[in-house]
Amino acid sequence: QVQLVESGGGLVQAGGSLRLSCAASGSMVRIDRMAWYRQTPGKERELVAVIFTGGLTNYADSVKGRFTISRDNAKNTVALLMNSLKPEDTAVYYCNVHNIWGSDYWGQGTQVTVSS
Repeated sequence: QVQLVESGGGLVQAGGSLRLSCAASGSMVRIDRMAWYRQTPGKERELVAVIFTGGLTNYADSVKGRFTISRDNAKNTVALLMNSLKPEDTAVYYCNVHNIWGSDYWGQGTQVTVSS
């Protein structure tokens, strides 16, 4: 089992920045990737950014050049630095951990609201 706790959400004006953090605890053996997803009411949860064990990253087209995902393997944390925020970035952001056996673990979510 893996437990994830997110922090760093909040209210920010358009153009501003926020940094989300996710602390993982429990069995982190064989973790394949860590990621951030987001979800708005009535829509499916979408992948925002992912970082693989080797450091390779991938981003949704809508956030490329604005968001940066990073990972500290020693501390079992993953962060998402969000710059140049837009109102359409408003969502609940979820931390995700995926292991090599195909299990997914989720945090409780943190609200990000960007005002215009």
